[in-house]
Amino acid sequence: MPYWRLSGFYFSYFAVLGALIPYWGLFLHGRGFDAIAIGELMAILLATKIVAPNVWGWVGDHIGHRMRIVRFASLVSVLAFTGMYWAESFWAIAVVMALYSFFWNASLPQFEVVTFSYLKERVARYARIRVWGSIGFMVTVVLLGLLVDRQGSEVVLPAVLMIFAMVWLSTLVVRDPDPSPHPQVQPSLAEVLRRPAIIAFFLAVFLMQASHGPYYAFYSIFMKDQGYSETLIGQLWALGVLAEVALFIVMHHILVRYGARLVLIVSLLLAAWRWLLIAYGADSLPLVLFAQLLHAATFGSFHAAGIHLVHHYFRGRLEGRGQALYSSVSFGAGGALGSLLSGYAWDGVGPATTFAVASGLALAGAYVTWRWIDGRHDH
Repeated sequence: MPYWRLSGFYFSYFAVLGALIPYWGLFLHGRGFDAIAIGELMAILLATKIVAPNVWGWVGDHIGHRMRIVRFASLVSVLAFTGMYWAESFWAIAVVMALYSFFWNASLPQFEVVTFSYLKERVARYARIRVWGSIGFMVTVVLLGLLVDRQGSEVVLPAVLMIFAMVWLSTLVVRDPDPSPHPQVQPSLAEVLRRPAIIAFFLAVFLMQASHGPYYAFYSIFMKDQGYSETLIGQLWALGVLAEVALFIVMHHILVRYGARLVLIVSLLLAAWRWLLIAYGADSLPLVLFAQLLHAATFGSFHAAGIHLVHHYFRGRLEGRGQALYSSVSFGAGGALGSLLSGYAWDGVGPATTFAVASGLALAGAYVTWRWIDGRHDH
């Protein structure tokens, strides 16, 4: 298994997120856009995840050669992002963001299938490779925070372009794994998607990512309004990911012992608590620090358990589309709706109420998981 080459892709791919999620909102804010416009533009990044992974997932499941798709998508995302140097109006920025994120969002689900092809039956060890994505995010968020503090938010633009180029370069050293034989008889995608447990799973991951909407779109702006510096804000993001990294290291033991269903329920309950801490405790640094440590659950354990269940639910020829659906329903539809609604709510009802609503969404996800997801086969 090419551990370091697989890890290199995750490192650079999530380094892009380490630049975009904490600092793209600040960059847009610096360009003079208001909360509604920022919410709408951030939603574009996530909305393309609804379409792109499914288009490329269908192609990957039918032609194989997933690394060719990953390389092509990564290269086009670099070229498309250069358009940001000329885009100034809302609609020009929206078009460029839609274009580069359509191709960028295509690559990760296909790469997940490649990773699992190399892992074979050692699926619980996925977190040992994926942890490098968290490290890439953390390194970027700290270094870029220092740069933004010293040079202003415009430095985000060349930083993101450089990292996109790193993503493409990392794809050149990973070869397509030898194809595994598919079972001759297996259910259709429609049959699989009709199962109550799978409907509940997708609803739960949708609700979890929708609850992250105000965090991803406005956390940096909210913390800045509370008087925190960009450097400290970057360190707060990094602290959350550091907690996630620590959890990823032991995640395979937790999944084997407790099962994915219980991990999902606990993660959702802790997410509900986290959003309330941010909503009503943002003026207290100890509470803010504790809330960031909960990122280990709200993203780390939740994502590891989600990927584990997708691999369990979608086998053979359905694997690429299963990963694509997970990405598009959760990070795509859930994330886009959460970002969009938080943009409208932020100025309307205020940050605290916006985060409180996010807490309610996470609680609803916990109930759906507890009520309808079967935990007998998720170890």
